[in-house]
Amino acid sequence: MAIGHHSILGIATFGYLLLFILHVFYCATRRERVISFIWVMFSVTFGLHTAGLLLRWVESYMMNIGHAPLSNFYESLIVFAWSISLILLILKKRITYPFITMGSNLIALGFMAYGSLSPSVVRTIQPLIPALQSNWLHIHVITCFMAYASFAVSFICGIVLLLTWKGIVPPKEKLEEINYTSIMIGFSMLSAGILTGAVWAHYAWGSYWSWDPKETWSLITWIIYALILHARFMKGWGGTRIAVLSIVGFISVLFTYFGVNFILTGLHSYAT
Repeated sequence: MAIGHHSILGIATFGYLLLFILHVFYCATRRERVISFIWVMFSVTFGLHTAGLLLRWVESYMMNIGHAPLSNFYESLIVFAWSISLILLILKKRITYPFITMGSNLIALGFMAYGSLSPSVVRTIQPLIPALQSNWLHIHVITCFMAYASFAVSFICGIVLLLTWKGIVPPKEKLEEINYTSIMIGFSMLSAGILTGAVWAHYAWGSYWSWDPKETWSLITWIIYALILHARFMKGWGGTRIAVLSIVGFISVLFTYFGVNFILTGLHSYAT
């Protein structure tokens, strides 16, 4: 019997849980060998996660409704988690301390678990609605989720920067370097996401900008991170102030992602 994408994604979810347990074990024992095993396990989990997404894509074509897994809330959850893992792998050489991977992994685990267990989430493969039937879907959604994932890493850095546990958190300078790097990646990706979204909106609805709640909150999030970068490079801000702003920025990201779906209504309300 062939293994479906749900089974593979379920194994990947278990992999994220195991990774969190391994991080806790490292914090308790401080055994350096555990870090190497964490990255091996992380690569395996990411590979399974990728395979699950690709298989869901293939299965959609077998159902004659072929499209990338980017169209509904469930697919956005698992792609969000996948994007976080991808960003961590991209930043692997910079992230020399597992506290950041631990927090980021926990966010990815939360998204995967919510997508798998919540009774309100529709997990079946569905046809694309007319508004999503465009090649812009891939570019726009991927750039946005890469931005969200980068901001998730920045969020964890912000939290860790506020901690004062001697011997547990990495040096402040290292944290700030990772924080700024992730914000720069995220800001660039979000800028690309907003730009491609505007072009797509003109193609789909005849207007580049409609002040839809999703568009508005994406712009608010963009402004917050633009202010963070301005404060860093023009005003020389660092430490606690940037840490707090990084946390505020990710709260805006979460509202842009969840709030528009569950609280506000608009052109993007199909993403449920």
